[in-house]
Amino acid sequence: MSIDRTRFGEVDGKPVERYCMSNSRGTSAAVLTLGANLHSVRARGRAGFDEITLAWDDVAGYLAPGGPYFGAIAGRVANRIAGGEFTLDGTRYRLACNHGGVHLHGGEVGFDRRIWQAAAHEGDGEDRVALHYVSPDGEEGYPGTLTAEVTYRLTDDDELLIDLAATTDAPTVVNLTNHTYWNLAGAGSGSIEDHELQLHCSQVLERDADALPTGAIVPVRGTPFDFTGPHRIGERIEAAGGYDHCLVVDGEPGTLRTFARVRCPATGRVMEVATTQPGMQLYSAEFLTRTAGAGGRIFNRRGGLCLETQHFPDSVHHAHFPSTVLLPGATYRHRTVHRFRTTA
Repeated sequence: MSIDRTRFGEVDGKPVERYCMSNSRGTSAAVLTLGANLHSVRARGRAGFDEITLAWDDVAGYLAPGGPYFGAIAGRVANRIAGGEFTLDGTRYRLACNHGGVHLHGGEVGFDRRIWQAAAHEGDGEDRVALHYVSPDGEEGYPGTLTAEVTYRLTDDDELLIDLAATTDAPTVVNLTNHTYWNLAGAGSGSIEDHELQLHCSQVLERDADALPTGAIVPVRGTPFDFTGPHRIGERIEAAGGYDHCLVVDGEPGTLRTFARVRCPATGRVMEVATTQPGMQLYSAEFLTRTAGAGGRIFNRRGGLCLETQHFPDSVHHAHFPSTVLLPGATYRHRTVHRFRTTA
């Protein structure tokens, strides 16, 4: 195992560093201190190794307004908050509406645009990069000083673990996620519609025209969101209006459950995903427009698949959803594990 540290660029005179972990099998995973970003994963397929995440080559791509959040840690609250406001302990807090009339992924300058502090640790059979960021009271309108931590681990068993944690000095809300776009045929190779997807998710959150949950949690059976058996992603994508929906992960929240299996028939690459979170936002890159990304690769609509493990969106307005409130003395914890292999 080894970690290579390089300079990626700078933001407001502060350096942005890139840490690349490599294991004995040739698999690698790189992270940036900008946004605690998962910048690269290279994994083996039948024809060899390829980049399987969508990314930018430079800092400017990550700071462009309205960006796609390639690989970022989204927060303080990922996904959507209706009206850009919430009430906690009788006090109303107002947030930026940076996506129409909705607060999205932490606001105008969310965690994805912050410089995190990093420390790398090489080990026997496992490398890790630990990053932390202190979000001051009032940042983007949120109460309380929040200390957030994310640790990326790459093992010799081709597992990539993402551990998130947060503490606060005052009551606040928190819902972090990693926003990586995956393409197991290779980044820039085209649409993910031919990927095969199976999910242990038997319920989905009903949503309105603004992609906000109505509060209803409904069965997926008989709908385009039923991946309880394997289906091509493109098989019913038009009937779904594209995928940008939160599904309920089967099993007990807080326990690690394998909930997803993605397979690319063309390359033989398989990715299995496990999480401790109650939900997962399934996103088929519906808002991605043609752009030149890292390595000159061209990324188009539906050129990547996001499996964003998280609490449910807009939980602050739905008392029956698992709570996103974090109190002093408690610790927010969140683990997601990606396992990579190749089939014949």
